[in-house]
Amino acid sequence: MGTVFKNALATGLGTTPTTVLTTNGSATTTVIGLSLTNTTSSIIQASIQLQDTVAGTLAYFINNITIPPNSSARVVTGGEKLNLGPLTYVIITSNLASSIDLVMSWVEIS
Repeated sequence: MGTVFKNALATGLGTTPTTVLTTNGSATTTVIGLSLTNTTSSIIQASIQLQDTVAGTLAYFINNITIPPNSSARVVTGGEKLNLGPLTYVIITSNLASSIDLVMSWVEIS
C-alpha cells in the first residue's frame, strides 16, 4: 500500500463553481487541511460542496460561511479530517467574483 501526500493551491475562485479536487477512483482520500482566504476588502460568503459521482449525490460541507475582508477560514484543521469516497469532487464557490484563495492538503492511500 502506498501513501502519497498532496496539496492544491487555487487563486481567484469566485461565483463560478470550481472543482479543486477529484478523488482517485482506486485510493482512499483524506483531506487533512483546508483553508479559504478572502483576498478582497469586502465580506464574502463561501461554500464547499462535495459531489459523490458514484452515489450520484451532491451535498454542502460548508454553506455560505462568512469570511471577513483579508481573513482566512480554516475549515479542516488540527486533528479534524474529511474522508472522501472514490471519484468525489470538492467544489468551491463564493458570492463575489475572484475573491477566494484556497490551500488544501490531503493524503491518498492506495
